[in-house]
Amino acid sequence: MLEIETPPVAALELLKAELVAALGAPHVSADEATCALHSQDIWGRGTYRVALVVSPSRPEQIAATLQAVRRHGYVVAPRGGGMGYTGAYLVNSPRCVSLDLSRMDRILAIEAEDMTVTVEPGCTWAALRAALAPLGLRTPFWGPMSGLRSTVGGAISQNAAMLGAGQHGISADSVVGLTVVLGDGQILRTGVGGLDGGAPFFRHYGPDLTGLFCGDSGAMGIKAAITLRLMANPAYEDYASFAFRTGRDLLSAMAAMARAGIASEMCAFDPGLTRVRMQRSSLASDVKTLGAVVGRQKSLVKGLLEAGKIALAGRDFVGEENYSLHMIAEGRSAAGVQADIAEARRIAAEYRGEEIANTIAKVIRAQPFPPLNSVLGPGGERWAPVHGVSALSVAAALFEAIERVFADMAADFQRCGVKVGYLFSSISTNALLLEPVFYWPGERLPVHVVAIQPEHLARLPSLADDPAATAVVVQARKQLMAVFQRFGCGHFQIGRTYPYRQSRDAAGWHLVEAIKATVDPDQLLNPGVLGLGDLR
Repeated sequence: MLEIETPPVAALELLKAELVAALGAPHVSADEATCALHSQDIWGRGTYRVALVVSPSRPEQIAATLQAVRRHGYVVAPRGGGMGYTGAYLVNSPRCVSLDLSRMDRILAIEAEDMTVTVEPGCTWAALRAALAPLGLRTPFWGPMSGLRSTVGGAISQNAAMLGAGQHGISADSVVGLTVVLGDGQILRTGVGGLDGGAPFFRHYGPDLTGLFCGDSGAMGIKAAITLRLMANPAYEDYASFAFRTGRDLLSAMAAMARAGIASEMCAFDPGLTRVRMQRSSLASDVKTLGAVVGRQKSLVKGLLEAGKIALAGRDFVGEENYSLHMIAEGRSAAGVQADIAEARRIAAEYRGEEIANTIAKVIRAQPFPPLNSVLGPGGERWAPVHGVSALSVAAALFEAIERVFADMAADFQRCGVKVGYLFSSISTNALLLEPVFYWPGERLPVHVVAIQPEHLARLPSLADDPAATAVVVQARKQLMAVFQRFGCGHFQIGRTYPYRQSRDAAGWHLVEAIKATVDPDQLLNPGVLGLGDLR
């Protein structure tokens, strides 16, 4: 455990001067508002405000930053799009420098012949998709739904899931190799073919060094370049949506569809979250959505027909008390895609599902990266999820255990105005993600303001802080963590929230600590994350 000491002003000024010399004055900030923004995430504020925010533009500047920080007794925390909710970059120390990687946003190389793309960590998933689309290419996993702002580096560090995950796994499963700056400033390259500075073309050659830096929450090294696999955009896709009366039926159907490997994405909502999504939408957003659906189709006529179906379906196609499942199938042939859709219909019927208008599934694919207006509720409420990655065989029982926690806390929820919902999705052929979501009265933070569209934010009421409501959500999250642990769940975005250290056996944790000691001997990199290098 490292002792916390408040740094003297002179030490900070010396550090700042050295960083300005290395990076340039515009890229080293002690501005109060900037530092405050980097000291909070979607869940809340950190204990301390960061001392500086630095923005390197190349690996050598990252290394220079780490060397300066070490000399002056500070630590660093890398930050991507800032959309996390697990305290991943909120170091419990006043001696922390925030490493803002947003300037490192270039697409370095698209190697279509070798089917790889190399990007800097600050590249957003939306920018990557736009660059690859004219070539008819994409990455197998191609982003979380927050991809307008979420970065490739952040997603690899946090093991993001969603788009493409039903068939191709999470973000880490698409990584071929990495360029990483270690805690002592050394630069490490992983993957086959990348040792001479060129792009790696294959990941595995002996022990998987790439995997050490995936899902590490920035604890093992600072990603300076990421090489991802490419694939041809599927030639055909189709969509199907189903309504289920119970969560058990929904999750049983999702597990069967995951085993069958028929969906590129599955996304499901409970009745509560469906109502929130419908409430949040507006006529203006509907018009934009219909335009996106039209543009998605191969011809104007087909696009207009699809948009017409959505308009006719209206907003009440799910049913107030139904759980809704929305799946997307894709492939090289229309016949293959239709076979997958037919299998989805068969499985849904087996679990008492009824087919409904596939509006939401079409919209997810037409607008995969919507504006980040959902980081506050439709009435300006605070929003935060918690999640567990579940084995297929226990997902339904896990859901029912979560429901029992919510039933026990129903009186507290009602008293404090706390509302809950669920998002469910699939990960490859062997896991489901269950993500309970909380809405509660509370103040908006600067991190919300920078994420939400100004015109949408202007329509939301600004709520007062409500410590009692927040305390209820904290207690609910704590109970859900225990439930997830009881069911043997895994987690993404581990940060400082999920019990990674407690989930490892003694030998496993000893190995993690030994790796950390090798790649970051002075404990500079995000101390406290994953339970490593705790500060007190």
